[in-house]
Amino acid sequence: MIGAGVIGRSWMYLFARAGCQTNVYDADPKQSEKAIAWLHDELKLESEAHNAGDRPSDCASLVTMQKSLEQALFDVRYVQESGPEQLERKQEMFRELDRSAAPDTVLASSTSTLDMSSIATGLKGARRCIVAHPVNPPHVVPVVELLPGKETSPDAVRQTQEFLTSIGQKPVLLLRYVHGFVLNRLQVALIREAIDLVIQGVADVDAVDAVVRDGLGLRWALMGPFGVGNTNADGGLRDYFSRYRGALIGLMNDLGPTPSFESDQIERLGRATDEMLGGMPQTELLRWRDRMIQKLRLVKDADPGPARKKQTHAS
Repeated sequence: MIGAGVIGRSWMYLFARAGCQTNVYDADPKQSEKAIAWLHDELKLESEAHNAGDRPSDCASLVTMQKSLEQALFDVRYVQESGPEQLERKQEMFRELDRSAAPDTVLASSTSTLDMSSIATGLKGARRCIVAHPVNPPHVVPVVELLPGKETSPDAVRQTQEFLTSIGQKPVLLLRYVHGFVLNRLQVALIREAIDLVIQGVADVDAVDAVVRDGLGLRWALMGPFGVGNTNADGGLRDYFSRYRGALIGLMNDLGPTPSFESDQIERLGRATDEMLGGMPQTELLRWRDRMIQKLRLVKDADPGPARKKQTHAS
């Protein structure tokens, strides 16, 4: 695990929880210290939340904070880089990883916007480099977007898919690069319209969040946009898209423009969000979010629906 920030420490927890001996390196020793302190806090909270006999294992013993990149890369099979989201920094890091890691070690990046073809340009080991973009936080949310570079080998893709699946994640293979991949493009499209609705005075922050939280989000927790569309008409998706073709096109054409994101607008949205959340501390909010997602995953696992049954049958 290279980089021990918010995403890196979550990967660290996920790998160790799955039973992997996990080396962690960050160029800033203080960041590594914060990450291991966070891990111990999370394990303590999880232990307190479980009944005796059903406690999570103490996986901290599987985590080793390394003082050098070379030590961190010694005798490892998989590397997850979670450094700054800057192309030059990623390129520099992957040059170091390619020089120091064993030839067959998969080198994956948590980048949320960059193309692996650009990151691995000119690398001798470009064949083993791949994007593995998680949803924050990966130890709670299982989807990981996989994007090979132009030179990434099918074997590296297969190894990454198999490894991530073995530790409980759900890798999704993208067919080509697009800025922001799938998750962030969908997420930002909704954010853009949500901000515009507030700025235009259509609804306040709490109302917009309520529509998603207590409306759309409940369906989206079970199905994506195509699955939901399939349930919106008796004849399924074809019936829905055909019957409401004109209305859907009209709405798409009427969507708001990209907001200017001026500082005063950001402050206004921030104050409204603070009020909506009632002053709940950020750490408490994140832990509540993680607990609820974990509970939701248990419910979905108990009643997986057609999508999971299809995956199980295919495997």
